[in-house]
Amino acid sequence: MTAKVSVPSVSMRYQQTGASTKPNELGMRMMQERAYAKRGEQYLLIKSPPASGKSRALMFIALHKLREQDINQAIIVVPEKSIGSSFADEPLSKFGFWADWTVKPQWNLCNAPGADDPRVAKSKVKAVAEFLASGDPVLVCTHATFRFAVEELSVAAFDDRLIAVDEFHHVSVSEDNKLGSQLKEFLARDKAHLVAMTGSYFRGDTDAVLSPEDEEKFETVTYTYYEQLNGYTYLKSLDIGYFFYSGNYLDSIAKVLDPDKKTIVHIPNVNARESAGDKYTQVSDIMGALGEWKGKDAATGFELIKLTSGRIIKVADLVDDGPNRDRVMSALKDPAQKNNRDHVDIIIALGMAKEGFDWIWCEHALTVGYRNSLTEIVQIIGRATRDAKGKTTARFTNLIAEPDASEEAVVGAVNDTLKAIAASLLMEQVLAPRFNFTPKNAGPIEGYDYGTDGYSERGNNVGYNADTGQIHMELKGLINPETPEAANVCKNDINDLIATFVQDARTVEAGTFNPETVPEELTQLRMGKIVRDKYPGFSDHDQEAIRQHAIAAMNVIQRGGAMALGIDDGADGVRANTALIDGVRKFAMDVRDLSIDLIDSINPFETAYSVLAKSMNENTLKQVAAAIAAKRVRIGPILLQNWLERPGEP
Repeated sequence: MTAKVSVPSVSMRYQQTGASTKPNELGMRMMQERAYAKRGEQYLLIKSPPASGKSRALMFIALHKLREQDINQAIIVVPEKSIGSSFADEPLSKFGFWADWTVKPQWNLCNAPGADDPRVAKSKVKAVAEFLASGDPVLVCTHATFRFAVEELSVAAFDDRLIAVDEFHHVSVSEDNKLGSQLKEFLARDKAHLVAMTGSYFRGDTDAVLSPEDEEKFETVTYTYYEQLNGYTYLKSLDIGYFFYSGNYLDSIAKVLDPDKKTIVHIPNVNARESAGDKYTQVSDIMGALGEWKGKDAATGFELIKLTSGRIIKVADLVDDGPNRDRVMSALKDPAQKNNRDHVDIIIALGMAKEGFDWIWCEHALTVGYRNSLTEIVQIIGRATRDAKGKTTARFTNLIAEPDASEEAVVGAVNDTLKAIAASLLMEQVLAPRFNFTPKNAGPIEGYDYGTDGYSERGNNVGYNADTGQIHMELKGLINPETPEAANVCKNDINDLIATFVQDARTVEAGTFNPETVPEELTQLRMGKIVRDKYPGFSDHDQEAIRQHAIAAMNVIQRGGAMALGIDDGADGVRANTALIDGVRKFAMDVRDLSIDLIDSINPFETAYSVLAKSMNENTLKQVAAAIAAKRVRIGPILLQNWLERPGEP
């Protein structure tokens, strides 16, 4: 059997408080209660990670709008048919709510025959029209069906109705994004209620989800990944790592694929650089790396694989799009098996098992090749972050091909390496606690623990609130926003800015592989330009305040995480649940005068490079650096500033 390797990882530890899964008297978990408190808003944007209960939160809100807010009907819009099951009937009154959630069978169009195909979606427009005339309360349909219905029936046909869009990151401001254009029309008409829900409010392209002026119309409910995972009962750690391989990934996958871990494997698209050819052959070879094929399970269609230990494992093949896939999908969705850990062991997929796919026992999301968007990575990681009894650790591993001698392959590998760095930085940010930054000597905040020495006017104060999972940190020279709108950005939207920052390849190149880059060129000029572009109507003061908060959050997490690597929980070397906050405190203690100027002088990509250096062999890393240096044009300070002001231009 192939020896397993250690994969260098970004690792987060959580405190298992149980808070995020404990229901209130109405049967609402923490995030759902937070969203329900905003149920009276006409436009509501819910930013909350996978597995936090967004579907049920929408049920609570929709039922209130239907009964108390003169809303005639609710239309639930999901990106693909399989996610429609998330909005099936729920006996909410059983858990304390005043009504149950029910959808008449004929109005859950996701259950109607036919694949996720535009022609099928268009054929369902007649059903949408019949629903609007029926007076029945709830319809569930796909994004595609809704788009066609709006085109044919008009925006006005949906007046006085609730439109809830799940996986809202599919929307964008691009003129080519039909759903995005239609939502602008709904906002302009101002006759419908909108609830937008997403686990990742950033896209893999350069387009924003909403324009700043449209986003200002929404009341935002934010529930962080940290709050979700910190409040679990069983899961206590999440590791995110990258494994660079040479040659064919099928020769290396056994090094990181542990058959004893419940795993979802996403193989690369046939056109991807990492592809090993025919998709069916890749699945067969992966199963061959696990053990000996022993046929199919008659009831489920799962493949039976005998390991060298003699144990038989069950593998669900979602790559094969033949007649067996419907049987496999039905077996995976069987509600009677939801709590059966032994139902299936490994799932192999290509384009499926991402958004909205619920397998609570998944411990390892193993992905071959870099995905096209950070959103997709967030969604894939979300498959492994469900809380389940006996499941203490979850992991995401990305297998990426190292460059070889050919120039074309080097360029491809460089791009994937830069994307891997971006994903690692963003996910570390997404998974961390939120920061509450204040100027020096602003004073302690009630509910925060400032350590054994307590708050001091002469100290670099760092406080932690265990209930909210927030860190309070004072920075000399920091300015706070003057308007509520800018304060809301600092509270809820910092990760969106960081996502834009790390997705610009030239910014990552400059920060990671160019030793001549001055950190302020990135932290002040580049991030400053991003803030000005995203919030053009804000004052110079508020724009600078937002920039400072974004860079502070990014660099403090980087430095605190690096410090945390040396903090353990005793002789066994296991990192403490409080390792990150301890690392942040250590970073503050090691600095004589913690200021925003110091934060600006830190290269945001410094720690990411050190993780990359552990993942890739030295010669390959030098080859990547050389490839980037070869295309770098030496320019003077003025031209450099112009370039940073206009990223993406030649």
